[in-house]
Amino acid sequence: MPNAIELIVDGYVSLNDRRALDDLRMQRRKLAVDLKALTGFDCQTTIQQIKEDIMVIEAGLARLDNEATS
Repeated sequence: MPNAIELIVDGYVSLNDRRALDDLRMQRRKLAVDLKALTGFDCQTTIQQIKEDIMVIEAGLARLDNEATS
């Protein structure tokens, strides 16, 4: 069963919405930076999930690139 980010990315890919995917990736990157800057909290599990989200988003962007070249 796909998780939420996979469904969101699939939706943006089907709409050919590269900008939304780029925005989503930038938001996730900023969130990871902000969490890494926190002191007194262990955010490693959340940061790992965000990294996985970014990988899913980048795979969606790659799918858009493949569709554009074929």
